[in-house]
Amino acid sequence: MERNTLTLSPIIQDGMVLQRNKKNCIWGKGIPGKLIQILLLDKTYITTVNTDESWEILTDELTPGGPIQMTIMCEEEHLVIHDILIGDVWLLGGQSNMELPIRRTMDLFEDEIKAINNPLIRQFNVPKVYNFQKPQDDLTEGTWKCAIKDDVLDFSAVGYFFAKAIYERYGIPIGLIKTAIGGTPAEAWVSETSLRNFTRFHDVLEQCKDDFYIKNTMEEEATRCNMWYHELHQKDPGLFDAVNPWYSEVHDKTSWENIEVPFSFKGTSLETFRGSIWFHKEIELTKNMVIDDGILRLGTIVDADETYFNGELVGSTGYLYPPRRYTVPIKLLREGKNYITVRMTINGNIGAFQKDMPYYFKVDGKQIPIDGTWKYHIGATMDSLPHTTFFEYKPTGVYNGMIYPLRKINPIGVLWYQGESNTNYPYDYKEIFETVIRDFRNTFHNKDLPFLYVQLANFIPADANEYESKWAYLRNEQRKVLSNHNTGMVVTIDLGQYNELHPQDKKSVGNRLALWARTIVYKEENIACSGPLYERMEKKENEIYLYFSNIGSGFLVKGEKLEGFTICGSDGIYIEANAKVTNDCIIVSSDGVKDPQNVRYAWFDSPERFNLYNKEGLPASPFTTD
Repeated sequence: MERNTLTLSPIIQDGMVLQRNKKNCIWGKGIPGKLIQILLLDKTYITTVNTDESWEILTDELTPGGPIQMTIMCEEEHLVIHDILIGDVWLLGGQSNMELPIRRTMDLFEDEIKAINNPLIRQFNVPKVYNFQKPQDDLTEGTWKCAIKDDVLDFSAVGYFFAKAIYERYGIPIGLIKTAIGGTPAEAWVSETSLRNFTRFHDVLEQCKDDFYIKNTMEEEATRCNMWYHELHQKDPGLFDAVNPWYSEVHDKTSWENIEVPFSFKGTSLETFRGSIWFHKEIELTKNMVIDDGILRLGTIVDADETYFNGELVGSTGYLYPPRRYTVPIKLLREGKNYITVRMTINGNIGAFQKDMPYYFKVDGKQIPIDGTWKYHIGATMDSLPHTTFFEYKPTGVYNGMIYPLRKINPIGVLWYQGESNTNYPYDYKEIFETVIRDFRNTFHNKDLPFLYVQLANFIPADANEYESKWAYLRNEQRKVLSNHNTGMVVTIDLGQYNELHPQDKKSVGNRLALWARTIVYKEENIACSGPLYERMEKKENEIYLYFSNIGSGFLVKGEKLEGFTICGSDGIYIEANAKVTNDCIIVSSDGVKDPQNVRYAWFDSPERFNLYNKEGLPASPFTTD
């Protein structure tokens, strides 16, 4: 029996979004020499399958609208693609803060999220694939989803809120193609040819070409990891007794020690502890509170947890970053005493219930605080969990597996949120990031492809003596990338949290990206798309004059006086400075520096005192003049 003559790229399927006002490529595989016909908007396109079984057809430029359908024919075989929209297609790239799904922002936007019903905003998730041998020809799978009901919960939060802002302004369907992977450094998204310009990656590039090395490493590490968790469970007395485990209500916890939640074991005798520790808390519920499902908020737990309510598992999280937000079914609630038990697993970090996070039980709109005194008891003591290699983080792999296969699409622009994984070595980030931009523009055959990106938010507690912050250094590298044409940068130092790598306010991030898109892509004039951006300095006696672009309607100081500026002399030692606004610049000085050389602003991992904005409410970017 002759095999089917038609296959399509997985991105060409029901619900897809095609780029308006541009030619679009439709491609797939077939039997060499066979005739392919496409019917689209009353026009027929024809081509012949190549000797390598590939075929592709380029459509005419398409006007926005839909839904429409497309028919692909090869002799007697017909494929019909339904529900196609024509609008603007944006590529989403980066790491976890771009990947972060809408469901992780429920604390801030729950009512808005529950009301989302916009089938004209759609997202395609590119499968997470890496390839170190060569660029991959096509995707392996994937599905287009609409921004409706439960499907929208898995959308990129940044991507959705950006798309919402653009759709509401222009009424144009929006397609989002998500290629982000948490933890990936910028070099993972660069082609091998380009990355060869950076000698520090040569060894790892060659190492990852060894398929046996990758397979052997993954198998050995998986075995060690499984053995670690197996041993942990076998050693943990809290799990031994099937009748009376420590999470059960009947287990006697009176001998457990007290501890104040939230806390960190840093600086305590348990700082180096690895293994499992059990925590227990009692709360009281009144009769009129036992009328609906409850929500249990446990901040962020380092590293992992299994959480029980009245002896039943209600949630678990395998790593330290996600906020713990567990639904407790009404069937588990009762009037009077209720019991919360948490089994914390510490596998490599310093154990903690993170401070300055929400800790409460909520039901019927009422919140019961659950911070304060808990009981705790050590379960099992272990060595640290063996190291795990994440090959998707290695250079070029995900470019080959996820970006190159998309080369035939024609996106209107790229949205990028990445950099956290480059903070350990930020010194060549500008050059690597510029290489990412060039590679994407070359891959999509568009030397002017707009590239809109997010500067790192504030993170990690500020240290008054730490002026060589690597996070600040990387932010400055990101700022300097604005010298590349058709780029725009969103400043987010006012949107993060010192104790949260993944701040929830992705709506403001999306809206700020939309301001840049309105300026660069949609060509609106007189749009303040950014806060003040440092341009140049002048030394005048014992003062430094700073000049900025993107002032908008003028400088705005949120507070009684400007804060966040430091200044140094020829010794390079920065001290706190006085700063004041004039009509067109900011003047910085200090009585302790008679011959000032350079100025820095908001130069911390998580700056606490910064208040320079423009009157449109957009914050100034951190910077250094040196």
